[in-house]
Amino acid sequence: MVSVFLRMMMTLTRPKEIMKQTRKMIYSKPPRNKIGAVQSFLVMSLFAVAMLTPAAWILHHLPQYRQQSKERPRD
Repeated sequence: MVSVFLRMMMTLTRPKEIMKQTRKMIYSKPPRNKIGAVQSFLVMSLFAVAMLTPAAWILHHLPQYRQQSKERPRD
């Protein structure tokens, strides 16, 4: 009975230890190099294009993929 209680207490106090460890890794200094609005917009738009291009390619060619699957039925 006591061991169950101790295990429960250990699991309840563990998140506090984890928070202490993560707080040690967080730095709150100002940035070394300031990034302008244009540079931020450019980087974010390039990231969006890189993430959305494969999905757009698949959606654009979806009718072609459907036609190919009708021509070759699965075994």
